[in-house]
Amino acid sequence: MRPEICGETPLASAKFLKLREISFCDDKGKMRKWESADRVADAKAVMIVPHISPDDEYLFIRQFRPPTGKMMIEFPAGLVEPGETPEASAMRELYEETGYSGKLTELTNFGFSSPGMSGEPIAVAFVEIDGNAYRDSVVSAHMEECESIETFRVKRRDIKGFIRRCEAQGDGIDTKIYLFAAALQK
Repeated sequence: MRPEICGETPLASAKFLKLREISFCDDKGKMRKWESADRVADAKAVMIVPHISPDDEYLFIRQFRPPTGKMMIEFPAGLVEPGETPEASAMRELYEETGYSGKLTELTNFGFSSPGMSGEPIAVAFVEIDGNAYRDSVVSAHMEECESIETFRVKRRDIKGFIRRCEAQGDGIDTKIYLFAAALQK
């Protein structure tokens, strides 16, 4: 027997998130309950992995995330706006959060980063940035009024040290950064 959703009960809803109780039949036919926090209006998100060449650097951002109570080290990311493609969203969010523009080289299908808590679909956009185009310029982000984001250019060989320094100063690290750093070592 394949598990399947039998119904859901809204528990709470706010401007951006909703909490729901999901009823489902497990693989043994037993009725079960699960709680989920999801985006309102089933919004989708993109996460951007920006690589700068020929410098072999990656862009990371640092911003306060209230659910963690910490400054967090993350890749740039954001929600796909209504009527916007994931590709356009990735390029817009990269520019808004870091001030950089580049060329989209790959976009994954939508996956899930915390499926035990949320059904939020997230696609990963890989973007190549021409470092020569930014060689002699000051790059400024174009954030929304509610955002306060710091951008870091980190050489591939220095990513693990960058993570350790951020941890030592009390920053939280998005687990996707750990996975990325480990994959680069392989």
